[in-house]
Amino acid sequence: MGLEAAGVGNKRQASGGATTARLGVLAAVLSSSVGGTNTAVTRYVIAATDPVTLAALRFGLGFILLMPIALAFRSRWPQRRDWIGVVCLGILFFGIFMGLFNLSLRYTTAARGALALSTLPLLTMVVGAALRIEPLTARKTTGVLVAMAGVALALATGLADAPAGAWRGDAIMVVAALCYALYNVWSRPFIARSDSLSFVTVGMGAGSGCLALLAWSSGGFAAAGRFDAAQWTAVAYLVVIGAALTFFLWVFALARTTPTLVANAITLNPVTASIVAAILLGEPIGFNLVVGIVAVFAGIGLASTGR
Repeated sequence: MGLEAAGVGNKRQASGGATTARLGVLAAVLSSSVGGTNTAVTRYVIAATDPVTLAALRFGLGFILLMPIALAFRSRWPQRRDWIGVVCLGILFFGIFMGLFNLSLRYTTAARGALALSTLPLLTMVVGAALRIEPLTARKTTGVLVAMAGVALALATGLADAPAGAWRGDAIMVVAALCYALYNVWSRPFIARSDSLSFVTVGMGAGSGCLALLAWSSGGFAAAGRFDAAQWTAVAYLVVIGAALTFFLWVFALARTTPTLVANAITLNPVTASIVAAILLGEPIGFNLVVGIVAVFAGIGLASTGR
């Protein structure tokens, strides 16, 4: 009877772990789907300001939005020994990554930028394996490659219409993706010792604080005073949806499943980015988008499930 009870307990524990992992993958998929719209909206507003100022507004106001929510829900804040690490990760992600992300969209289209960002799963797998945090498996590798092939297929027509010199923006976005991969791999133990809401709030505050100092010293906030109603609406969207919701879901996902499975969901980003960019900016997309979407979901499913 004791062995039977232990067997039932182990099965329940495994089932609970699988459910938690699936919940994490779902959160990552939602985050990446919304994140694609952020790429197109950033592309829409970036011409009216500079990359640092836009990131400072987006995450500074996002921090102001999240802080009272974290306090109201009595979130478990990072331990004292973790504060330096959490702050450094916040600067890496919300400061350096987002600055490079915005800068890249000055040179390339939303679809191309999102496609370059979709190198994130491969970079996360390589970084995780190099740091011996997450071993590579044939199934994960195949799933990531299938999803990325879906992205390439979905955007194959639009890539031919890229502006001159777009390669510079693409290259900058790949460097940004490397910063993102490091954040994914390094942040998980810190999240485990606090919670998703407090972790993202502290990180967003640290990153936006550095960006705000840079924007203020360069006079970047003066340009924000000349925004029209449509541009302020875009900024408000980036604050509420693009900062608070998107990155809370991302950190929530990192707390529940592996970095590679979370990163693999970023392959949805170019699909939603290309759709919104077609509406807002008139950037072209091809009829192969639907086939690409199917391949993206197939790759995510392959990488995130067992045999």
